[in-house]
Amino acid sequence: MNSGISNKKFSDEISLKDLVIKAKGIYTYLLSKWLIIFVFGMIGGGLGFAYAYFNKPIYTATTTFVLEDEKGSGGGLGGLAGLASMAGVDLGGSGGGIFQGDNILGLYKSRGILERTLLTEVDNENGKKQLLVDRYIDFNQLRNRWASKQDLVNLKFSKDSLRNGEWFPKPNRLRDSILGVIVTDLNKNYLSVSKPDKKLSTIQVDVNAKDEFFAKVFNDELVKNVNQFYIDTKTKKTLQNIRILQNKTDSVRRVMNGAIYSAAEVADATPNLNPTRQVQRAAPTQRAQFSAETNKSILAEMVKNLEMTKISLLRETPLIQLVDQPIYPLNKQSLGKVKGTILGFVIFSLIVSLLLVVTNIIKKLIA
Repeated sequence: MNSGISNKKFSDEISLKDLVIKAKGIYTYLLSKWLIIFVFGMIGGGLGFAYAYFNKPIYTATTTFVLEDEKGSGGGLGGLAGLASMAGVDLGGSGGGIFQGDNILGLYKSRGILERTLLTEVDNENGKKQLLVDRYIDFNQLRNRWASKQDLVNLKFSKDSLRNGEWFPKPNRLRDSILGVIVTDLNKNYLSVSKPDKKLSTIQVDVNAKDEFFAKVFNDELVKNVNQFYIDTKTKKTLQNIRILQNKTDSVRRVMNGAIYSAAEVADATPNLNPTRQVQRAAPTQRAQFSAETNKSILAEMVKNLEMTKISLLRETPLIQLVDQPIYPLNKQSLGKVKGTILGFVIFSLIVSLLLVVTNIIKKLIA
């Protein structure tokens, strides 16, 4: 028993000793090749320096805002349903369910919103008008890549390509194809939308780009477009109800005023009425007065409904409060020249060392 334990311990000692000897042999071998490792390390350092020198820094524009959405049970509107039914208005539900949860985050990455933002005209640093899509094409030097394709070189974008100011442009196969590629690139490499704290309603929008102006302005326009679309959609149904109620109220008011004037006109038309002919004045007057009183009651209810619907609109309008906006100079991420040189030197030295060791092992195995 003791002999077996001794043999195992001896075997372990031999294995550890062999490992140390092999490691020392590898170290000695690499030390003998220090010149090769150093030369390739210097080449890597030069490449790292060149990469850091020519590579443009990445600018990050960040907007943070708080979204507070009124989530009532709809009881106030439910009480209005019966009153508004006489005007043919449906006040049931707010119609805001499409934005429940994190759906607003998906709006930022939707093609329609991004295309609208890309086709936004802004003032550049020189005070000249420029579309954001043209700015994107310029700093990515896409025109140079398209030099051999005449149809792409002649491709022009315009803010007027939006159909009557709506979200989606008129169909154009070539332009829409290019916009689709740009939108995909923006979603993949430029745009990041998140909720830093899942328990809060804070939303953070980051735009990363090599062009500082594009990063900031695209961030500003994107947030503005999404927030406006969100508010318009949340309040669309209630706004339609308000317009209908307003038209109905104005119509009833006109009928009531007409009845009042009709009663007065009857009296003016029969100033010296024969007492035996009272029907000529009484019947039209009473009919006009009855119409006026009836419409007065209807008008009172409709005005009440209208004002309550306007209050409901205020409740349904989400509050979007900006917390932080991108301000020049933007945060910049870049690989420093010293850091790039050191990283290049270390990486190339390690790669060459590994190749030398593997080559040496293969030679020994073959021998």
